[in-house]
Amino acid sequence: MGTGHAHVLYRASTSPVHRLPPEVKIAAMVLFTIAVVATPRAEFWAFGGYALLVAVVAALARVGPGWLLSRAAIELPFVLFAFALPFLGAGERVDVAGLSLSVDGLLGGWNIIAKGTLGVLASLLLAATTTTRDLIVGLDRLRCPQILTQIATFMLRYLDVLVGEARRMRVARVSRGDDPRFLWQLRGFAAGIGALFLRAFERGERVYLAMVSRGYSGRMPAVWQGAGAATAGQWLVGAVVPLVAATIAGAAVVLQ
Repeated sequence: MGTGHAHVLYRASTSPVHRLPPEVKIAAMVLFTIAVVATPRAEFWAFGGYALLVAVVAALARVGPGWLLSRAAIELPFVLFAFALPFLGAGERVDVAGLSLSVDGLLGGWNIIAKGTLGVLASLLLAATTTTRDLIVGLDRLRCPQILTQIATFMLRYLDVLVGEARRMRVARVSRGDDPRFLWQLRGFAAGIGALFLRAFERGERVYLAMVSRGYSGRMPAVWQGAGAATAGQWLVGAVVPLVAATIAGAAVVLQ
C-alpha cells in the first residue's frame, strides 16, 4: 500500500516528459487549457497550432496517436451534442449538402469539438506520463488545499481495499443464489451498498484514530512528498508549451 499506485492510463517510460516533476506538468496542462479556451472560435489556424503542440509533446512522451484517440472517445457525448447544434441553432443559416444549417450553430459545434478535444488530449498526456501518487504530490507542491490532497490520498490508498470488499460481498450474494441482474433483487443490492458504506465508514474511523495516536496533526508529513521538487531549469522547460500556446492565443485575439 505504500508503493506508487499507477492508474490504467499511465504508460511507464523514461521519456523527457515522464522525467519532469509532476507540479510542472500540471501547471503546464492547466495554462495550456486556459490558452485554448481563451482563443476565439473562428480563428481556425490557432487550433491547428495547438494540435501541433500536442503532437510534439506526445512524440516526446512516446505516446502513440492510436492510444490517445482511443482514450479520447470519452468525449463522444459532447461531440454528438456539438453535431446537433447546427440543426438547432438560430440566426443566419447556410445550405450545406442540401441541409439548412445555422452559422452560429456550426461555429458553436466547432468550438466544443476543437477545445474539448484539445483539453482531453492534454489531460490524457498528463495522465499517461504521471502516476496517480505523483499527481497528488504535484498538487500538494502547488499549494492545493490540504483537505483535498489528503482526501485524494486516502481514496487512492484504500480504493483497492473497498473494491476488494465489494467483490467479496458480491461473491457471497451469488453463492447464496442471489443474481443482481433481476429487478426484484434490487433491494438486496441496495442493502449491500449500504453495508459497504458502513464498513468503509467504520474502517475510516479506525484508520483515523490509529493515525492520531501516531502523531497525525491534520497535515501529511513532508517525507511523504519525497525528493525531486522542480528546479528553475525544469520550470523553464515546462513553460515552453504554455508560453507558445499563450502567444498563439494572444495573436488570435488580436487578429480576430
